[in-house]
Amino acid sequence: MNQSRPTDSNISLDSESAVRNPAGMLAQPYQLYVERTDATKNMARYYAMSIEPTLFGEACLIRRWGRIGAGGQSLAHHFTHEEEAVALFLDVLRQKRSRGYRPKPRSPAESIA
Repeated sequence: MNQSRPTDSNISLDSESAVRNPAGMLAQPYQLYVERTDATKNMARYYAMSIEPTLFGEACLIRRWGRIGAGGQSLAHHFTHEEEAVALFLDVLRQKRSRGYRPKPRSPAESIA
């Protein structure tokens, strides 16, 4: 038997969680993809990082690296505060730039599109 009851539109399961966790979303997206190639050494490497929110509202720095065209490896770091993830992101970025990693050069076809 279906009994209809009056509902109170002021009560919502989602409204409380939005108030308790206003910082659940990241302030801005953080993504990086860089490559290091040297034909004389047969070197073709990539390094990618991104900061993404977890289901629990924490920040997660995901790092991926390997040889270009291969699956590579990945590592995830979980932080309670976005600022900690950004600090590690910037620190790793400085390390990679000092080792010769640079953004992927655009092909002429990509710059037209």
